[in-house]
Amino acid sequence: MEETLDIKEEVKPSNGNYDAGNITALEGLEAVRKRPAMYIGTTDVKGLHHLVWEVVDNSIDEHLAGHCSRIDTIIHPDNSITVTDNGRGIPVDMHKKLKKSALEVVMTVLHAGGKFDKDTYKVSGGLHGVGVSCVNALSVHLKAEVHRNGKIYEQEYSKGKPLYDVREVGTSEKRGTVITFKPDGEIFETLEYKYETLANRLKELSFLNKGLKLTLTDERQKQEDGSFKNETFHSEGGLLEYVEYLDASRVRLIETPIYVVGKEDNVEVEVAMLYNNSYSEHVFSYVNNINTSEGGTHVNGFRRALSRVLNKFGDQSGMIAKAKVSLSAEDFREGLTAIVSVKVPEPQFKGQTKSELGNSEVTGIVSRAVDDALSTYIEENANAAKKIIEKVILAATARQAARKAREMVQRKNALTGTGLPGKLADCSSKDPHASEIFLVEGDSAGGTAKQGRDRFFQAILPLRGKILNVEKALEHKIYENEEIKNIFTALGVSITENSEGERVLNIEKLRYHKIVIMCDADIDGSHITTLILTFFFRYMKPLIEQGYVYIAAPPLYMVKKGKQFRYCWNEEERKEAIASYSSGPNDSSVKTQRYKGLGEMNAEQLWETTMDPSSRILRQVTIEDAVESDRIFSMLMGEDVPPRRAFIEANAKYAKVDA
Repeated sequence: MEETLDIKEEVKPSNGNYDAGNITALEGLEAVRKRPAMYIGTTDVKGLHHLVWEVVDNSIDEHLAGHCSRIDTIIHPDNSITVTDNGRGIPVDMHKKLKKSALEVVMTVLHAGGKFDKDTYKVSGGLHGVGVSCVNALSVHLKAEVHRNGKIYEQEYSKGKPLYDVREVGTSEKRGTVITFKPDGEIFETLEYKYETLANRLKELSFLNKGLKLTLTDERQKQEDGSFKNETFHSEGGLLEYVEYLDASRVRLIETPIYVVGKEDNVEVEVAMLYNNSYSEHVFSYVNNINTSEGGTHVNGFRRALSRVLNKFGDQSGMIAKAKVSLSAEDFREGLTAIVSVKVPEPQFKGQTKSELGNSEVTGIVSRAVDDALSTYIEENANAAKKIIEKVILAATARQAARKAREMVQRKNALTGTGLPGKLADCSSKDPHASEIFLVEGDSAGGTAKQGRDRFFQAILPLRGKILNVEKALEHKIYENEEIKNIFTALGVSITENSEGERVLNIEKLRYHKIVIMCDADIDGSHITTLILTFFFRYMKPLIEQGYVYIAAPPLYMVKKGKQFRYCWNEEERKEAIASYSSGPNDSSVKTQRYKGLGEMNAEQLWETTMDPSSRILRQVTIEDAVESDRIFSMLMGEDVPPRRAFIEANAKYAKVDA
């Protein structure tokens, strides 16, 4: 069922005065507990995982400073977390100004820590820069254990408040910090950690910090040999290994990655890039290990140098003149997989979530580093450079064809008035906020959905069979595909080009703020869902990012006894329903109907199980990890079979096949 979080504040009666009595001063970490989203972004599952990132990032900072080679993360059975590193250990001596242990200061005072001292940490990460004190404030219990100077020190806290003074509890030959915390159920909507989310981020960090060993252990899951589920992440190749990992399911145009490394004004630049035969750009960027999903000045510098150097080679070789095409900056990036990572002493970000770097000086630094390395590569690898330019020219030709195809669709829409597809059964509401559209697999199920819907706010667009696999298609072929054209015109969105020739999705006229993919609950239905999601991820990503895309969850079973019946969405619910209806073992009066397709339900059943907002289950599509999402879509829907087979074999144990 759909859930919403409605937060209301109590407003005290006003006497009309505005004086000191109206001012509330929140002491210590009370502000964090009062407004947690201001400090960690959200209080949903994303915010829950950010607590781990804040602690791990402190250990990463120790690695960047040259003092830590290993970080171990454990998920305990109660979903508490332990992060252990072999860094220098948080200082425990008395803080001169605050007259308390430095450990207590770090754990209980906002914006306190070594990363604000340039001599301690040259660069530092951390999502919001508020560090472990916020983790402490939002945990029902936290214990800090420090191994330093041959001794062990500890202090425990509850909701950010110390339970006792920092105390010495033993001796140790080790060094480092151990943080164990349990998130507060009064703050977070969920307390269950996702293993894959943690594993993907730790794997990413291992590539970004070559030589660092990171481990993850899940004490909630025992393996066949009795040990807990665990993984170790370690990369000696760093970004070179990372770009090859991301490109494993694509067909390469050049054999080895192009590698850029440079340093200027204490800004470190590292770039690894490959070209492949795909039709998409895959550029991922980081600042001090933080994924900058919206790019920024470092990405601008990379793109500027890439276009300049390749354009120069294309001109000098005569390849561009011979092709007689007009190139745009986007053409130089088609089929490119690249990772741009910079270490900046004092990064300035746009927005609270640090998704875009704003330091203007970084543009030139990255541009010069890429220019030097790429120019050298081209001089030493002329044949590879020619393959890249051939790909660029092909991209320009395809882009022009795609523009014509888009313009033709838009002209056709203008000539036919509304331009809405004939198959669309639109809703009567004209308010996008209140309207939703179901993309339904097949005309038959579409017909049932049209009968069962609420015509005021629910629109139905039947899709015939499997839509085009956009991962394997040239862009102009996509706009020529009838089903995809119908999706564009029904939604009211369009693709245009900006001043740099980059493809931009215009959603100003979006007609529905809920776009629901509704396919059969079988293997074919799952494949069609994946095809549609691939299309949205590649060509309509802003709709996913803004929370407009959902997947419907039709039931798998109906368990019935006489006039009693219950819908079930999984095997466990089916067993519970059978047990509740059965008068004894093998009660033959209890019947189970398996719904293999939407067409097996009548209009009333489809409404009450899958379309009625008061009872349905909708799964919102979000992009938790853009890098990993990109890799998986390419692997599942791309040309290369072996990686896809390996993925299916590795994950087959998690799938259930119903007879």
